[in-house]
Amino acid sequence: MDKQTITIYDVAREANVSMATVSRVVNGNPNVKPTTRKKVLEVIDRLDYRPNAVARGLASKKTTTVGVIIPDVSNTYFSSLARGIDDVATMYKYNIILANSDGNDQKEISVLNTLLAKQVDGIIFMGHHITEALRGEFSRSKTPIVLAGSIDEDKQVGSVNIDYEEATKDAVRLLAKNGNQKIAFVSGSLRDPINGQKRLKGYKDALKEANLTYTEGLVFESTYSYKEGIKLAERIKNSGATAAVVTDDEVAVGILNTLTDSGVKVPEDFELVTSNNSLLTEIARPQVSSITQPLYDVGAVSMRLLTKLMNKEEMEERTVVLPYGLAEKNSTK
Repeated sequence: MDKQTITIYDVAREANVSMATVSRVVNGNPNVKPTTRKKVLEVIDRLDYRPNAVARGLASKKTTTVGVIIPDVSNTYFSSLARGIDDVATMYKYNIILANSDGNDQKEISVLNTLLAKQVDGIIFMGHHITEALRGEFSRSKTPIVLAGSIDEDKQVGSVNIDYEEATKDAVRLLAKNGNQKIAFVSGSLRDPINGQKRLKGYKDALKEANLTYTEGLVFESTYSYKEGIKLAERIKNSGATAAVVTDDEVAVGILNTLTDSGVKVPEDFELVTSNNSLLTEIARPQVSSITQPLYDVGAVSMRLLTKLMNKEEMEERTVVLPYGLAEKNSTK
């Protein structure tokens, strides 16, 4: 049965109950026997029925709308991705519904289901960590989904990223070449495979290559915010590190400003490489050396990949890896 044509009537017929009963289950009405509720929910799950928030009178059965789930629209990293998505969506005449998930596991699922209930034709998901519960929702949904700047280790859905492992290696190599013996790794949650598997591995491998010892005391986890960088600066200084690779620009500038305010000279006393090369790296003084990611392109390519999936076009590869670079500015020697 095609997802777009499944109605409350189909669910009622499959579950052998009345449409009123299905409606009561969907709306959480308690006046339904537990065995009946279980049976109806199983059918809803199997048919992937979603209470339709859009009039079914559309002849094409398409809403020409794409849902974009973003952890924090105010973070320059995600807003740059969103810009690329929006431009390509406009080109292909799709509208966008942008939803903030706050990087919260429960909220991600509720936002995903809200968008699916609006019968969006596709979804672009940006987030740090794909939980098992979220993966289950992805599997259950027949709506095409693409990850932008997020990794699915199982390659179950399409994704667009850079090679985070090699990029981190290059950043550490630069700091090691400049004579730093103790290089800190300042990252978002290590539960996120981009950080915990890709970037951390690149960090460890580059240290080994430079004959430097890996110590857990030089690995710092943080949320992605300027305030977090301010909080971390003292701890990083006390760790004895003379350099750091940071995975978020706001955190990096928070560290930079706090170190500078406490009399530490950058780059003479402390070197810093960040990861997203956003506008913040240009505004900061000194300007911050950074891995360069084609953020706009990650968004644009994600949207183009989604249009292919939505239109069932032939494609060679759903896992796209875009090129990166390393921009040496004034926070490194």
